[in-house]
Amino acid sequence: MIPVGHLAAFALTAVVIVVIPGPSVMFVVGRALAHGRRAAVLTVVGNTLGEYVQVVAVAFGVGAVAERSVAVLTVLKLLGAGYLIYLGVKTVRDRRSLLTVLRPKDHLSHRRYLAQGFVVGLTNPKTIVFLVAVLPPFLVRTSGNVPVQILVLGLVFSAIALVCDSTWGLFAGAARTWFARSPRRLELIGGIGGLAIIAVGARLALTGTKD
Repeated sequence: MIPVGHLAAFALTAVVIVVIPGPSVMFVVGRALAHGRRAAVLTVVGNTLGEYVQVVAVAFGVGAVAERSVAVLTVLKLLGAGYLIYLGVKTVRDRRSLLTVLRPKDHLSHRRYLAQGFVVGLTNPKTIVFLVAVLPPFLVRTSGNVPVQILVLGLVFSAIALVCDSTWGLFAGAARTWFARSPRRLELIGGIGGLAIIAVGARLALTGTKD
């Protein structure tokens, strides 16, 4: 249905865009520094699932409507920014108790990391703008089943984002291991991670939806 050449070209375009650190990467890095590699990977998975919901919306026309509505995009942007700032402030406030995340019993909070990543991915208006702007040239409209083509291309994009963002998270988590050897250093890195997340939220709130 989609020529291999189109898939390859789209994948290359997606890689070029995804590998460049952006708000999602900074959010994942902040989570890795504050809570470790496992939390970062779970955040990436949740974020990817949230963004794929937007892919489904684009496939069935909702994304096109939202992309044309400045009000809708603005609301999404502010919701996402507000949630990021909330998570960042919470991380800074909880930085003194970060040693508890290294204990096995913390596995009960995995759903929380997934849910938080999902909300951030779902409320990211830049994903819809990217899909609406980049996907069309790679669609073969004469072949029909355009929604299915969008879902397939979106899946390719999500897979690439999952791998790249997880890599960033794992690297940041590895650096955190050194800080974890000292409560004071861990508290410091927790504060830095929280501030990084707040900065991402503030930047998202202050920039245009199509930046």
